[in-house]
Amino acid sequence: MLQRKPIFPNVIELNVQAGHLIGCNVYLLYDSDEWALVDIGYEDSVEEVIDLVRELDFPLSKCKTLIATHADVDHCQGLAKAKQLLKTTVTAHPKAARLLESGDRLQTFAEIDAQGISEAMPPVSVENHVQDGDVIRIGGLGLQVWSTPGHADSQLAFQLGSLLLSGDNIYRDGGVGAIDAHHGSDIPSFIKSLERIRDAQIDWLLPSHGPYFRKDPMMIDRVLDRLRSYLTLSDFGTCATDWPLMRQWEQEIAEGRLPT
Repeated sequence: MLQRKPIFPNVIELNVQAGHLIGCNVYLLYDSDEWALVDIGYEDSVEEVIDLVRELDFPLSKCKTLIATHADVDHCQGLAKAKQLLKTTVTAHPKAARLLESGDRLQTFAEIDAQGISEAMPPVSVENHVQDGDVIRIGGLGLQVWSTPGHADSQLAFQLGSLLLSGDNIYRDGGVGAIDAHHGSDIPSFIKSLERIRDAQIDWLLPSHGPYFRKDPMMIDRVLDRLRSYLTLSDFGTCATDWPLMRQWEQEIAEGRLPT
């Protein structure tokens, strides 16, 4: 049996536990023998993840559910395989459930032809649909569900006391989850989600990629300023809400303005 290395009480992050990078962050939440995983990663890492859980002396039959923060391939490709091996359920937002059950490859970033990305996305049934305000019970723990759209319209975060499993909302370097219209991204919603995280009684953020970190409202404010600037830039195409340059251009044409 391996010695457990919880990063916080009742929380093990399996990359940290393994001592090497497996893939996206996989959080094992537990109370007594009952446990659940938040995200699972790619299919080819599932056996390593489950072997690690077994070596940590968690009964595989006591897996409460497999939870998806959202439906992206790097978070969820392994769900069907893990569900079969563990004989458990899957829990996700209804919008993520639609993508997972249909095996969607476009909105989940499994298929990006221009970049030569072509991944399988095995369909998986989602038994438990959760939305903002729901509570997932794991033993005596109550995991509060937050809806935090922006990166994806199905993005969820999960509060456990002063911890927030924050998905792809924000990372320690101030980066955020990819913004792409085809992916269901929405910048105004992203801003609201980050404002909620900034203002909440949360001490630590546990993201889906990279290191966990203490919440820094000033850093989040800087990120919010950056996101607000995206609202009026062509860089983000149909995710932008306006493009003032075009109004300026129209005015210059109307005035007959020439280069000076």
